[in-house]
Amino acid sequence: MLVHPQFDPIAIQIGPLGVHWYGLMYLAGFIAFLYLGKLRARRFPERGLTPEAVDDLLTYGVLGVVIGGRLGEVLFYQPGYYLGHPLEIFAIWKGGMSFHGGFLGVLTAVALFAHRRGLKFFQVTDFIAPLVPLGLMTGRIGNFINGELWGRPADPSLPWAMVFPQLHDNIPRHPSQLYQAAGEGLCLFLILWLFTNKNRPVGAVSGLFLIGYGVFRFVAEYFREPDAGIFGHSYVISMGQWLSLPMVLLGIYFMVRAYKQK
Repeated sequence: MLVHPQFDPIAIQIGPLGVHWYGLMYLAGFIAFLYLGKLRARRFPERGLTPEAVDDLLTYGVLGVVIGGRLGEVLFYQPGYYLGHPLEIFAIWKGGMSFHGGFLGVLTAVALFAHRRGLKFFQVTDFIAPLVPLGLMTGRIGNFINGELWGRPADPSLPWAMVFPQLHDNIPRHPSQLYQAAGEGLCLFLILWLFTNKNRPVGAVSGLFLIGYGVFRFVAEYFREPDAGIFGHSYVISMGQWLSLPMVLLGIYFMVRAYKQK
């Protein structure tokens, strides 16, 4: 049985300025997006985006992730807390970012980017889909460093079962943050990267992303301590699972439609 090392949340201290691990993990995700995006733009110029356009796309994406992710956390998971502590909404360095909210924020940003560039919406989402999972992976690693979003109680004989001292309960738990980093992060990245090495019908890659993320997240929720959410604290169907189900259904619809239209 392991014990969470309780990392100092501040990675670098420069005078009064503290750089948090959580922020560094997001920065690593954005750098990976930029590097891989430019690589794909040069490799597949026929897909409509130039390396220079990737810079602008990242700017739109960062705003969508941060604003949407934070609002998703506020509205989907902890509306009561933030209603009583409104200034805490802006304290994003403390953690608390909803993927589903960030996802909606990115979709809004992509729609605006595509409109201004004269591109099709799904043309852009197909391009960025393989670039997103590594950012999800670094974000989950940030959750683990912060010691937040811990897992459900685990069998103490599980070699990687972990006690999170932050909870003061001495109960061994699943390190679900690392499960999610591996599933919706690394595994989903490999699936999408390989899938997009060949030309696919417009919308198919976006559909596969929705299916892949929704399935990986739905399974991971069985090992993660459920968030309370707006539907209450449930061990049967968690808030994360409720939000993932529509993603899977939409993903199936987009893939079927893409191949029919081909």
